[in-house]
Amino acid sequence: MRNWLKWPGFGGRRVSDRKVSAPALPLNDRDLEQAIRRDRIELRFQPQIEPASGRILGVEALARWSGAESPEELFARAETTGLAERLSRAIQRKALRTAGAWTGPLSELHLSINLLPRDLDRPGYEQWLLAEIAHAGLIPEQITVEIVESSLMADSLEVAGRLSRLRAAGVRIAIDDFGTGYSSLAYLTSLPIDAIKIDRGLINHIVGGTRDRIVVKAMIRLARELGLKVVVEGVENIAQLHLLEEWGCDLYQGFLGAQPLDEAELKRFVAASARTAAA
Repeated sequence: MRNWLKWPGFGGRRVSDRKVSAPALPLNDRDLEQAIRRDRIELRFQPQIEPASGRILGVEALARWSGAESPEELFARAETTGLAERLSRAIQRKALRTAGAWTGPLSELHLSINLLPRDLDRPGYEQWLLAEIAHAGLIPEQITVEIVESSLMADSLEVAGRLSRLRAAGVRIAIDDFGTGYSSLAYLTSLPIDAIKIDRGLINHIVGGTRDRIVVKAMIRLARELGLKVVVEGVENIAQLHLLEEWGCDLYQGFLGAQPLDEAELKRFVAASARTAAA
């Protein structure tokens, strides 16, 4: 998802990635409430690219709002004023309906959306999400939900049940920022998951850094032996990409491929990538 609902996920980096002081705001944040109600929260889509072929197989939906300087500030503000869950649902709904309207090559892309811990805490959330997927004209198999470890620590049995029902319907489950929490390995065997996303902080020094290289390579090997897909975030140079491809990474995100794009930019990027692949 340190990237969009990266508070979980809505914009580039998680709130937990750096300390963000909650802004001093009244309990009733009218500007943010109106932005949500009037659909003024914007989306960006970061391509998820296959290392070997360069094909764009999916996108992660990320959020933007002019009233906050960063996604971290946006979700800190929403949390402070009790709007976080409403904001999260609005972003998920908008991402699904935007993707549901895509035609041509865009319609073939897989969509990843980020969930807040409180989404999974809410009874009936899985039914809500499946209904939104259907309303958007999508099928569950086109959707991946990205969760963070804090989503799994309150009532693990209830959360696991909701995830299991989503997965049984066809939705894919990914653990985001894998490797940054103390109990990640336990979740690989106890939860219904399909993929891990390796945090950008773990790959910064895989080129030239012996320990980092060993850790990331071992994580990818472990995931593959468990039958899980591997997505790596924050890939910024070709040397990193070559190593990740060699180790078996399935998809990557990062500025080496593309920054988060608006819908028009995404359409042009996908078309250009298709022409390059066909050349």
